[in-house]
Amino acid sequence: MSDELSKLPPNVQERLLRLQQLQQTLQSIMAQKQQVDMEKSEVEQTLAELAKTADDAVIYNNIGSLLVKTEKAKVVESLTDRKSLLDTRSTVINRQEERIKAQVKEAQTKLQEDLSPVSGQGQPLS
Repeated sequence: MSDELSKLPPNVQERLLRLQQLQQTLQSIMAQKQQVDMEKSEVEQTLAELAKTADDAVIYNNIGSLLVKTEKAKVVESLTDRKSLLDTRSTVINRQEERIKAQVKEAQTKLQEDLSPVSGQGQPLS
């Protein structure tokens, strides 16, 4: 394939490499999005369970390999802050994803234009 790539004009090679970079970036962003969504779901489930418990219930917080007794209000506050942070990250990641998707689409279009055969004023061959 590298022989085929070397036969392409330099500008086409650059566009192809740029497209590959954009696709890798998009994959990375989508993986981050999935991770944030999973963590956000866990936090929401935990908050829902805590809402069902009494205010004076014994709550343990996992800190490393230790379980530490803590107040429900502190845990709820901490989880609410974490959820807010994850919501913000999710918004940023969604914007990045949309921007990169648009760049991928644009790069694909330009690459297709570069690779399409030149024939009678852009008419498809019969």
